[in-house]
Amino acid sequence: MSIDFSPTAQAKGRALAAERGVAVTFAQVDVHAWDYPEAAFDVVVEIFAQFSSPSDRTLKWAGMRRTLKPGGLLVIQGYTPRQLVYGTGGPKQLENLYTRTMLKEAFGDFSDVRIVEEEREIHEGTSHGGMSAMIGLTARKP
Repeated sequence: MSIDFSPTAQAKGRALAAERGVAVTFAQVDVHAWDYPEAAFDVVVEIFAQFSSPSDRTLKWAGMRRTLKPGGLLVIQGYTPRQLVYGTGGPKQLENLYTRTMLKEAFGDFSDVRIVEEEREIHEGTSHGGMSAMIGLTARKP
């Protein structure tokens, strides 16, 4: 299942799924208001979805926690505050960028927590290209 508010993102996801022969259910929804089903998914992934206000991010992450099955894998990929220096994509508001401390506070009770910060060149469409400051988290729900 893929949820996103953007029709453009949904269209890109559909095209990639078709190209790779993968069956995916797509729902165009507000991730802050979606009714995340309890313990429904083995894997929950958030990739560069950093346009939530801090209070909305709390709602979204609570939903992600709720919908992940016990033992399930959580993957988060986003930009760090250093991304503001590069300006090669992502939000322009400091409070929307992710830090190691923020991720540890939100998901420190998970097991096998791995947080990787890196700076590298990426090309993810027309709005995300060039040197980028990224952070990634992988963890398992207890």
